[in-house]
Amino acid sequence: MANVSVAAEWQLVYNRYYRKPELYQMRWKHIDLSRNKVACAPFGGPIAVIRDDSKIVQLYAESALRKLRIFNSAGLLISETVWKHPGGRLIGMSWSEDQTLICIVQDGTIYRYNIHAELMEPNASMGKECFEENVVECVFWGNGVVCVTEANRYFCVPDFKTMRVCELARPEIEELPHCMAVVEPKYTMTGNVELLIGVDSGILMLDEDGVQKVDETIVQKMGVSPNGNYVACFTHDGRLVVNNMDFSAPVIDQSCETALPPEQLAWCGMDSILLYWDDMLLMVAPQAEPVRYFYDEPVVLIPECDGVRILSNTSMEFLQRVPTSTEYIFAIGSTSPAALLYDALDHFDRRSAKADENLRLIRTSLPEAVEACIDAAGHEFDTSRQKDTVESCKLRPSLLQVIGFDSNFQRDHIQEMCKILRVLNAVRDPEIGIPLSIQQYKLLTAPVLIGRLINAHRHLLALRISEYLGMNQEVVIMHWACSKITASLAIPDVTLLEILLDKFQLKLCKGISYAAVAAHADKSGRRKLAAMLVEHEPRSSKQVYFQYIEIIYHIFSSLQVPLLLSIGEEDTALVKATESGDTDLVYLVVFHIWQKRPALEFFGMIQARPLACDLFIAYARCYKHEFLKDFFLSTGQLQEVAFLLWKESWELGKNPMASKGSPLHGPRIKLIEKSHSLFAETKEHSFESKAAEEHAKLLRIQHELEVSTKQAIFVDSSISDTIRTCIVLGNHRAAMKVKTEFKVTEKRWYWLKVFALATVRDWEALEKFSKEKRPPIGYRPFVEACIDADEKGEALKYIPRLADPRERAETSRVDELMLGLVWSKEAADAASQAKDGELLGRLKLTFAQNAAASSIFDTLRDRLSFQGVS
Repeated sequence: MANVSVAAEWQLVYNRYYRKPELYQMRWKHIDLSRNKVACAPFGGPIAVIRDDSKIVQLYAESALRKLRIFNSAGLLISETVWKHPGGRLIGMSWSEDQTLICIVQDGTIYRYNIHAELMEPNASMGKECFEENVVECVFWGNGVVCVTEANRYFCVPDFKTMRVCELARPEIEELPHCMAVVEPKYTMTGNVELLIGVDSGILMLDEDGVQKVDETIVQKMGVSPNGNYVACFTHDGRLVVNNMDFSAPVIDQSCETALPPEQLAWCGMDSILLYWDDMLLMVAPQAEPVRYFYDEPVVLIPECDGVRILSNTSMEFLQRVPTSTEYIFAIGSTSPAALLYDALDHFDRRSAKADENLRLIRTSLPEAVEACIDAAGHEFDTSRQKDTVESCKLRPSLLQVIGFDSNFQRDHIQEMCKILRVLNAVRDPEIGIPLSIQQYKLLTAPVLIGRLINAHRHLLALRISEYLGMNQEVVIMHWACSKITASLAIPDVTLLEILLDKFQLKLCKGISYAAVAAHADKSGRRKLAAMLVEHEPRSSKQVYFQYIEIIYHIFSSLQVPLLLSIGEEDTALVKATESGDTDLVYLVVFHIWQKRPALEFFGMIQARPLACDLFIAYARCYKHEFLKDFFLSTGQLQEVAFLLWKESWELGKNPMASKGSPLHGPRIKLIEKSHSLFAETKEHSFESKAAEEHAKLLRIQHELEVSTKQAIFVDSSISDTIRTCIVLGNHRAAMKVKTEFKVTEKRWYWLKVFALATVRDWEALEKFSKEKRPPIGYRPFVEACIDADEKGEALKYIPRLADPRERAETSRVDELMLGLVWSKEAADAASQAKDGELLGRLKLTFAQNAAASSIFDTLRDRLSFQGVS
């Protein structure tokens, strides 16, 4: 049986099956992973290989010239380049989320390559400290890196898009860590990078604000789970321990029968952990005996969202948990509806009556069986098995008539799955070499996949997939045209124009914008081609004219401005750049002058040019706050400096460590006080000045309260909340101090204290407070506070003290089910005193369940009627 042979390849781990199909036989030759540094991109991405210069190379065994080579996942060479960079040994390399290869060398320089092995400018650096102290190790995650220097300092780039470098707190240890693992910012409470390091004393957690010891266990290898909830640790005594992130209780504690640390540790989805030594791959899962896979060649583990790709010198495999739908169908001895439906296809083709019997057995479960077969088809890499599984859902009309089933059932779902499988099979072809699973495809999304194809210059396949999925094809055509222009420098402009027009004038490209391609040609130095492309613009003649004028003007401006800068005519260059309206040209001139001229002279030049000034301010707000402050000071815009300082104070306040008496509050308060003094310089900002003064004063008091109480509950709360919290904590002296400092009115003070005392149910203190003097808010808040706390007996103490009889009567109606005759008499007397017959009627309805109370109200109402009161 086919299903027996399929399941025979599976490995049972406790109650879960795993499989390890081969994706590719590697096409490369003479590649030994043990002698190279290797970086593999997730989602079936490319593989970067470069000789490891820390390994000994046999004389004359290979060229002394080091090459960086990039392959697809099937081992086909995409591109290569000679490695020429100084700066010491290559410490580490990894692919970023946008498939940029990040390479970090010993002096902290960061080199970036695209998939075509082209160096991307400009280079970046981990900073002066890394240059002086040398980087010895680095650990990457999706879009960032942490580097360790010889001096045991830790520097982090949280996002390669911005290349901002920050230093993590330095642990008070001399030795370098045994291992490191990063908790990505999206999984931390603070939103910042957290680094776990294994040292001789246990496990430490570092971030920008401090060092914290999280566990006593000595570990030699660590790995954080894909969802950031668990950390797997290989201990010094040869155990694999999996803890949650607070290290409170281990989920797995498994002996590995060796104290030798593994070369690699990787999570296989969320179900198991893989550990690799030089000849063995060990899989550990909860409640299961470890499973061993033996290899006679080195391997590299590539974690994916639903498993692990295993790269060796000769093959690429994919280890994953068998999907539930696949298990239902192919598990040995399975009698699930999906298995019977799949089996029915085989019997039908052999003209066996067993097909009819199977369908009758699963008649009521047929929808679920079809769904399972469709889902199982999506998880298969083998095309023949995909076909068989999908075919099992397309039931023959003769069988459908027997069981009375709707022939249109799940047709849309089947068609959608067939579409996805055709796309996946196309990109899995060894020539393309992107072995995506269906789960990876859905997580990556089709637009991103098409973007990766066009970046790899697979434009034809990207175009066909876009057309097949009904997506916008213009993006693909535009990228192809721009790439063609860049790569065809030897082709004359006229010939290249004909090539481009042949593609553009196809039906599918009818509405494409020639002007955008012309702009790229202009930037690439092919200005004649740009002008000819604009002439062929299919839109209105008016649009063509203005775009033509714009490109021609840009041609002259882009030639003129750099020439003026080269001869020292910065003033004229700035004029020409701003007149052109091209922000790139303006920025070119602004940055040039910024570097060449003193700060005050630079400020004076751009101030006279609104566009240049606005662009500089926009840039400086993001990257150069201190320089922007100098600019505002030089131009007398003190209020802008004050706003910047106040903003900095709020940013500092967002730091999660800015609590519990943190020293961060010191500089924060100083920033606010400085902004107050600057606001005070202008009459127009008197409100902001007063607000800043009050803010600094309140923050200082709240900081002192957090220090004294050791509770991070005061900072950034309002004045009212601060007073209320002090009273709740029993710190009445501090509450009075806040009241005095901020001139809190007596009425507001009474409201806050009454409800705060009621919150902590200090009824004795509340009664004492009510007797200190006549409350400026009256006694009704006392009654309401008691009622809110469900203490009707306490409320009764204050009702007789209400001045207004009507108010006293209304308050007495708080809860008719809990009030007795005493309360009803109190209400009746109050209403009688107010001589309000209507109120007596409402009170009688309130106390309708109490016969004695109703009698009292009737008597009083009759008396009022006799006296002529209505």
